[in-house]
Amino acid sequence: MWRNAASVGGLTLVSRLFGFVRDVVMAALLGAGPLADAFMVAFRLPNHFRAIFGEGAFNAAFVPRYAAVLTTDGEQGARKFGGAILSILSLVQILILVLALAFMPWLVSLLAPGFQDDPQKFATTVELTRITFGYLALISVVTLVSGMLNAHGRFAAAAAAPILLNICMIAALFLAPWFPTAAHALAWGVLAAGFVELAFVLTALWRSGMRLVFQMPRLTVDVRKFLRAFGPAVLGSAGVQLAMFADTIIASFLPSGSVSYLYYADRLYQLPLAVIGIAVGVVLLPDLSKKVAAGDEPGARHGLNRALEGIIVLTLPCVAVFLVMADPVLSVLFGRGAFDAAAVAGSARALEAYAWGLSAVVALRALTPAFHARGDTTTPVIALGISILVNIALKIALIGTMAHAGLALGTAVGAWVNAVVLAVLLWRRGMFAPDERLVRMIGLSVAATFALLAVLEGLEPSAGRLAELLPAFPGLLPAAARLAAGGAAYLLVMFIGFRLIRKRAPQG
Repeated sequence: MWRNAASVGGLTLVSRLFGFVRDVVMAALLGAGPLADAFMVAFRLPNHFRAIFGEGAFNAAFVPRYAAVLTTDGEQGARKFGGAILSILSLVQILILVLALAFMPWLVSLLAPGFQDDPQKFATTVELTRITFGYLALISVVTLVSGMLNAHGRFAAAAAAPILLNICMIAALFLAPWFPTAAHALAWGVLAAGFVELAFVLTALWRSGMRLVFQMPRLTVDVRKFLRAFGPAVLGSAGVQLAMFADTIIASFLPSGSVSYLYYADRLYQLPLAVIGIAVGVVLLPDLSKKVAAGDEPGARHGLNRALEGIIVLTLPCVAVFLVMADPVLSVLFGRGAFDAAAVAGSARALEAYAWGLSAVVALRALTPAFHARGDTTTPVIALGISILVNIALKIALIGTMAHAGLALGTAVGAWVNAVVLAVLLWRRGMFAPDERLVRMIGLSVAATFALLAVLEGLEPSAGRLAELLPAFPGLLPAAARLAAGGAAYLLVMFIGFRLIRKRAPQG
């Protein structure tokens, strides 16, 4: 499993690196002002709907059912099933697109009501969102094709497709002089990326020997099972997006730039989430589905333990870095041009708050598939509902004292509530039991993280002297030196501790 996850994670890392290039250029051109806020909302709105109806919900319902049809009816049956779902998906997306374009001012008012106090900002947001919203219909089909490829064990094309979004947006930024604003260029770049991504995954599907053609939508047994699983999954995804909607809605009433602060903090926060969490989730779901279908419950529990083990080991050092080095890292990455010191400080406070929930958010990518692999898309919705209540209540309680950072902290606490509820339910149903190796590795990674923190804090005064060696980028060498030394300390403690664990392990 981890070999495939490494492949997906590596391609996702490439995508995120291109994304950082995009964000660096975007931050320099747009900064964190009204125009940047308008584009952030225009970019988020189709992505909110994509997350509700596309990646999360669709994969949860489609991949296990497609894998089952492939196993029982062969490739021809799977092709018919995929074609029927494609027809249904296309009709729904066309309807959503027509309604969204017609009622876009209302949608923007719902997502960012605070923007109505600035008529120019509101009008720009509506205009940009009308451009970007077509991306939703295109990327929904990309999600379906990616799910088929993943079910056949072909993960590379689907993982590489998001790279094209970043490339298209970077290209659009370089063409910005030919558009009314850089934000308009970015919006058209998003729409163009939808066409490019769709062509890319369809080519990968064709080269793999699989075919996807429209089929007459019929309520066959498999289609009905898909729809029954899809309904609760949509509610679950909608719940996640509801919490994110709350962030945008509340932030729209805060001082200008707050939406952008959350966006840039989220970009760093999403790096480990994408590289580790998405990679684990994409690979783990079909793997667990096959083991459960074969009656291999011990194998499924073992796979979940190893996934959680890797998640903890890989996310804890990221949490430490975000808590201790948010300001210098954000300054090095984005602190230039229109992205001033106030924007760096505002984004850093949000990143520190997000960091507290990072391990939980990534762990959800392993815990949730454990239910989905068994055809249970309802239980995660219930757990999510509990976490959303906590999440939104904390956002409202913290907004007065912590401003936009309170929104991020509410998200972090809500993620932990969700993860703990799911883990307890899995344990009570006999689908998860932490084994000895998982417990030891968690303890080891906690010890290594304290070593990392000690090095990061201890080197801060001396590393600052390196700034004068590269005056054009004064923060680069100090931050790099601290990160390199801290990373080495973490790896050293992990290496020594792992050897001790292996020596003490009972010999079979």
